Amino acid sequence: MVLIIDDDVAVRASLSLLLKQQGFKTKEASNPKEALEVAQQHPFKLAIMDMNFSIDTTGNDGIALLEQFKQLYPNLPVILITGWGSIGLAVEGMRLGAADFITKPWSNEYLLQAVRTALSLSASEQAAETGAGSLTRKKLDQQYDFRNIIGQDPQLLQLLKKIGQISPTDASVLIEGESGTGKELIAEAVHRNSLRKSQPFVKVNLGGISSTLFESEMFGHKRGAFTDAKSDRTGRFEMANKGTIFLDEIGELDMNSQVKLLRVLQDRTYEVLGDSRSRKLDIRVVCATNRDLAKLVEEGKFREDLYYRINLIKVKLPALREREDDIPLLVQYFVDNLKQTYNRPNLTISIKALQWLKNLHLSGNIRELKNLVERTVLVAEHSTLEADDFKAQAQQNPAKPGDKTLPAVGTMTLDEMEASMIIKSMAYYQNNISKVARALGLSRAALYRRLDKFNIPYDPAQ
Repeated sequence: MVLIIDDDVAVRASLSLLLKQQGFKTKEASNPKEALEVAQQHPFKLAIMDMNFSIDTTGNDGIALLEQFKQLYPNLPVILITGWGSIGLAVEGMRLGAADFITKPWSNEYLLQAVRTALSLSASEQAAETGAGSLTRKKLDQQYDFRNIIGQDPQLLQLLKKIGQISPTDASVLIEGESGTGKELIAEAVHRNSLRKSQPFVKVNLGGISSTLFESEMFGHKRGAFTDAKSDRTGRFEMANKGTIFLDEIGELDMNSQVKLLRVLQDRTYEVLGDSRSRKLDIRVVCATNRDLAKLVEEGKFREDLYYRINLIKVKLPALREREDDIPLLVQYFVDNLKQTYNRPNLTISIKALQWLKNLHLSGNIRELKNLVERTVLVAEHSTLEADDFKAQAQQNPAKPGDKTLPAVGTMTLDEMEASMIIKSMAYYQNNISKVARALGLSRAALYRRLDKFNIPYDPAQ
């Protein structure tokens, strides 16, 4: 049963009719006192609460009621209803424990999606609390699809269990973690275990999109919308409609683009450049960052309302050094794959090599480990990989940016120096084109030209 709390009888009637059409039972309350009385009489699963109940539009009465509800019914999910002018108030409500906030005028489809998501998350949390038995990787793999995610560290297993439980909902997910910890794999797992798994999964590296191209890339454009728009372009949101969009490096987004993104995530509508017609969006949003967004919010570099919109569920990935017992499993997984790639079926790895790798500091985490294993396999002369094979490749790691040592005059040409610096930067930044370009003071286009000129391999999708 859903409790609807609003002083406007038309709003209550509209919400009640909408929910009843979807099979929900409802009760209504017109003010805080009535809401508390009704809540004592019925076992509600969800409350939808307006923020204002008087001439005073500060929203203080709504905040006070929310605090009372969270104190009396801590497990009851509460969805707030607010206008764009009081989103700051809704953000305050999220801090106090609200499950979500909806802006007026709302989209019926999005409101129903928010209701189902809040109920599903609540049910998942209760199931997690009552679940018995020890958690093992075998049990998780019997319930969920976690292919390509290697490891059985207890911290990782708890994280995967959480992913499995929230995936069937439409809750937005924020994945935090250092570079190379596998954030994209987790995003794919969320999609693969969701009800949208048969729909598109679209990856977007926001760090590689300039503010001037943000609208065109994300929302698309019509031919003639601007000078260089010679043909229609489909935006990333349209590509991902009905499915999941993965917004990587969201911490790199400038403030102007954050406003545009918030509008889309809030209203679930967007406009193609050159076309004034609004289009509806049905989408699951998963974001990732290696930056501390909470700190960026404090510094005024990231919008607080956007932060609360994207982190309904937060997932913090452990660094590889925090799950070192998984390193042998990862190395064996990489070696098994490389056996086929390089046609070396007899390839094995010694126990001493695995032990040495467990104690190796890898600032690039899993991605750096994978690159080290592949380099070692490429140059190893014997079928058994020893610790010395890995040591030789680890010692050849490129110097970090900031190393001012230069080769002696006459030992390298300018082209060789340029190629060497690009190769070192690509290795240091794990082939992230945007970061390499910024570090070298180049545009992405200029970096691509040099990569092609020097035949340096790269992933066009980066």
